[in-house]
Amino acid sequence: MVNLPLPKLEDYSISTKTGFLPDAPPLGALQDPYYAPWESTISNLQPLLLSKKIRQVIEGLPVLSTDQLGTEAEWRRAYLILSFLSHSYIWGDAAASEVLPTTISIPYLAVSEKLDIPPVATYAALCLWNYRPIFPDESIDCLDNLATLHTFTGALDESWFYLVSVAIESRGATILPVMLNAIQGARENDLDLVVSCLQFFAERLGELTHLLGRMYENCDPHIFYSRIRPYLAGSKNMAEAGLPRGVRYLDGSGDEPFRQYSGGSNAQSSLIQAFDILLGVEHRPTGDKGQNAPKLEAAPSHQQQQHKHKIHNFILEMRDYMPGPHRRFLEHLERVSNIQSYVKEHSSHGALTVAYDACLHMLKGFRDKHIQIVSRYIVLPAKEQRGAATERTAAARPKSSVAPLGINLHPSYRPQPKGLAKAPNDRSDLRGTGGTALIPFLKQARDETGEPSIGVWARRLLTDSRISLPGRETESVKIQGLAGQWLDSEDVGGICHW
Repeated sequence: MVNLPLPKLEDYSISTKTGFLPDAPPLGALQDPYYAPWESTISNLQPLLLSKKIRQVIEGLPVLSTDQLGTEAEWRRAYLILSFLSHSYIWGDAAASEVLPTTISIPYLAVSEKLDIPPVATYAALCLWNYRPIFPDESIDCLDNLATLHTFTGALDESWFYLVSVAIESRGATILPVMLNAIQGARENDLDLVVSCLQFFAERLGELTHLLGRMYENCDPHIFYSRIRPYLAGSKNMAEAGLPRGVRYLDGSGDEPFRQYSGGSNAQSSLIQAFDILLGVEHRPTGDKGQNAPKLEAAPSHQQQQHKHKIHNFILEMRDYMPGPHRRFLEHLERVSNIQSYVKEHSSHGALTVAYDACLHMLKGFRDKHIQIVSRYIVLPAKEQRGAATERTAAARPKSSVAPLGINLHPSYRPQPKGLAKAPNDRSDLRGTGGTALIPFLKQARDETGEPSIGVWARRLLTDSRISLPGRETESVKIQGLAGQWLDSEDVGGICHW
């Protein structure tokens, strides 16, 4: 079989220097005066949200045509503006709006179709196309040289949340050409080249983990959870937040369907998914434990339907939220990726297997850091909000435990906060802005990262945290984590249990 040609980055709107970020900084404004109404509205976004006048202003905008948009940068700028305005309209008042007015939805649908990306605030709108360098002549892989173009809240915390991802994208950009060289090196059986490329990959992954860890410096978890996160939500799995059917994008026809989209998520980063493809990491649907997973009984049941929904493959679904060229690059990369098979074929080569397993280890460490951040920024604040709501209701409840209308309250009754922070029925089902169950998804993605490891010791280290010591039985170790203590042998606990 003849090898397919390797993908050329420039054919997929990818830069050898900036990766999936634009090769030039995103536009700070549309210069055509025709689009001044959009620019004026987004420049006043924070006061309009604070005064609760955002919907009134958006409804009063003219329905602008996209015919005046010319360059790719202008189309991306329009997409960014309409993404921020649409989410501001939906979430910018006491109750979520089930409809988007024609003033936003008609151009938004047109721009999204042009860019081959859904009409929702994706990772591309919030991060890839929403930054500017403070000093244009300096590198943008440094957080100290980055600023956002727009935020919902105007808070430093929100800017920092986006910019950490921008810096990661920029720092990780050089991995792409290097690993394409590694694929070519594997085709030509150039062991030394593949080893050196993998060593570079592992070192750069360590730098990305360090950048991710800087999230704590300027983004407060409580501000993120209570003020920023609600604006990032999509319209999928958002019944508890007031969107049981999703959102109607009005186009004047009168019979517009309800649409459901996931909100912005780091799972929409083409860079991170490229890492998995390069290393041969496969992600199964959430809840699917692979070949050893117990099979469902043949008879249909309500539990089966729930299980089928639970194991939906969120990572693959998130590709639909990437810009079209980036999504197609990943598809091309999947067809030519050969690093894992090459390492398996040369497993006796110590330097090669060590370099490959080191990449898996560093990528697993990156996902470990992500789980820690999710725990601190979403799981713990949600737990605290539920506890505070319970205490307030308990303090206000009559001592007779009888409701004002004379309805006896069951002793196990616990109030639940409303909105995005509302406690789900299943404690493990706290959802992210992308609309998926957070911790089960993240833990499984992390654990799957170590599965392709080659070396026996590395495989044990990367896929099982309960390693037997010589002469001792496997034991559980008590770990002190962000959410308290748990045993490492427990499937739940710590960041996954509250």
